[in-house]
Amino acid sequence: MSRLRVLPIVEGHGEDSSIRILLQRIWTELLDGEYLEVLKPIRGKRHKLVKASELSRALNLAVPKLRAAGSQGLVLVLLDADDDLPCILGPSLLALAREARADADISCVIANVDYETWFVAAAESLSEFLDVANDFAASKDPERARQGKGWIKQKFRGIKYSETIDQPAMTQAMDLALCRQRSPSFDKLCRELGRRLQGTAG
Repeated sequence: MSRLRVLPIVEGHGEDSSIRILLQRIWTELLDGEYLEVLKPIRGKRHKLVKASELSRALNLAVPKLRAAGSQGLVLVLLDADDDLPCILGPSLLALAREARADADISCVIANVDYETWFVAAAESLSEFLDVANDFAASKDPERARQGKGWIKQKFRGIKYSETIDQPAMTQAMDLALCRQRSPSFDKLCRELGRRLQGTAG
């Protein structure tokens, strides 16, 4: 299906503002989907959302809202890895989510190290926001180098990096293909959406 409805569950104010831009760009620009509707995200604190009770609460809010909008669609849980291993946290969260709502299509994606790591992966395309001179050597593996929000703050051209103000603008400007090439966790997000586009979710 080239049209999809998504309700995200996120942890931060920045993701709350940026997730619609990011998902719609991936769907149309990378996956050639026709239309993606992103409903208002449900936001919670990360240290709570990784626990079964809070994740279940968020899902029990998300699923009815998604269905009330006219389609079952996808619930997307997007959290930062921080100090956790995505290969462990992601499957663990998905198992908890499916236990709580076996009746819903749910995907769990863990940004490694954090959302800003995806900006590091596409740093050359963000010269309007970041100090990346002509001799700048981008990290080919920012996840392994654990470059994220701290790196962005150091390179930021403005007075101070603001998640709520700058994250949406940088999400709009970033080179998605370059980010996907360098960030396995971003590629995971693209693949999860791609499965729904191909109708192979499950």
